[in-house]
Amino acid sequence: MTVIAFVVGVVLLVVGLAVSIALHEIGHLLPAKAFGVRVGQYMIGFGPTLWSRTFGETEYGVKALPLGGYISMAGMYPPSPKDVAAAADGGAAGGTEGRAGGGFFATMVQDARTANDETLAGSDGKRVFYELPVHKRIIIMLGGPIMNFLLAIVLMTIVVSGIGLQTATTTVAAVNECVLPAGTTQTECESGDPASPAAAAGIQPGDVIVSVDGTPVDTFAEASAIIQASPDEPLPIVVERDGREQTLTVTPMLAERQVQGEDGQVTTAEVGFVGMTATVAYVPQPIWAGPEAAIEQTGAVMGIIWQLPVKVYQTAVDMFTGQERDRNGPLSVVGAGRLAGEVAAVDAPVLDRVASLLGLLASLNIALFVFNLIPLLPLDGGHVVVALWDGLKRAWAKLFRRPPPKPVDATKLVPVTFVVVVALVVMGAVLILADIVNPVKLFG
Repeated sequence: MTVIAFVVGVVLLVVGLAVSIALHEIGHLLPAKAFGVRVGQYMIGFGPTLWSRTFGETEYGVKALPLGGYISMAGMYPPSPKDVAAAADGGAAGGTEGRAGGGFFATMVQDARTANDETLAGSDGKRVFYELPVHKRIIIMLGGPIMNFLLAIVLMTIVVSGIGLQTATTTVAAVNECVLPAGTTQTECESGDPASPAAAAGIQPGDVIVSVDGTPVDTFAEASAIIQASPDEPLPIVVERDGREQTLTVTPMLAERQVQGEDGQVTTAEVGFVGMTATVAYVPQPIWAGPEAAIEQTGAVMGIIWQLPVKVYQTAVDMFTGQERDRNGPLSVVGAGRLAGEVAAVDAPVLDRVASLLGLLASLNIALFVFNLIPLLPLDGGHVVVALWDGLKRAWAKLFRRPPPKPVDATKLVPVTFVVVVALVVMGAVLILADIVNPVKLFG
């Protein structure tokens, strides 16, 4: 059963990732069509095409490897110099070929121009991406990442507001019969052990704490804060029992307990102690808690992305030295799938596992959002930078009343794009290998 649950978790993550990619590309597709750009293809995945259908002028399909997707827009870049020269000569032969000089990168530039020119075939010259106003190009390129961010907000909202966060409620789960000596290995009360303050006050399991020392409380943490700050002081506690409220008096005893500070550090301190525990339940949070959680996690992911090469290097070091992986470090798709399988297979209530899987998928969408904003081609952020540079050139020319400049030819950046792609492939390979031989451990 555990193996089946593991496989189900992996499959659910793959399906969720495919849906996330599909929505990302829809985020590009919808504004592109709204602005009149000719879109030739909308594809999910890479490699051989498994299924496709053409509706209108666009072919929609699914490919074998669900590790990405793309839409093919007419004129992502301006036409190559040879086409511009041919148009200027009225189509006469002998125009400038516009071919870059020899060399590997020059060939890559020319190949990119040729592929771009193919997307221009069949267009009327007015439905191409590069001729759109700058703000429309930016909207198209940001549409994909924003779609991932919106999906992350929806998933986070389902988790924290629909399902809720596990919270210690004001309902008493258990009351200690006695107070055991500090540092003892004793597990049961003996005749000489003093009764716990909660038991002495008459607090019973199932009681709902209404107020402590005259202060209404909504969570067990609020009640605990008052109790811990009041050792050896009699405190009136109002509890609801069997539908009726009654007031009990409890005197917290001074005891050493582990306390977590605001910085997250756990220290030992002398605090008030009464000897009762709370019932833990899912408590739905306000509707705005989901967006807040998504924004907070976005900031954390940005902290990882901007130092991604360093994080990947450290992951490689941990892999070769056998050190435990950083749980907050980068993961590959393999690592994410493995985590999803572990979450699905863990011995926990189904609702816990569903919440964890949705949270993991939300985290992946936030990672897609942040990663695609990196201002380097071929990522969406790189196309935004190209559009902004084009707009800046046009604004500068207009300011000084100069003729409009030629559109920015991003195919010249193909060598830089190639280096970025190689770097991404290398880092991805390192992460995949690390996720296989030295995976992140959530349990145990």
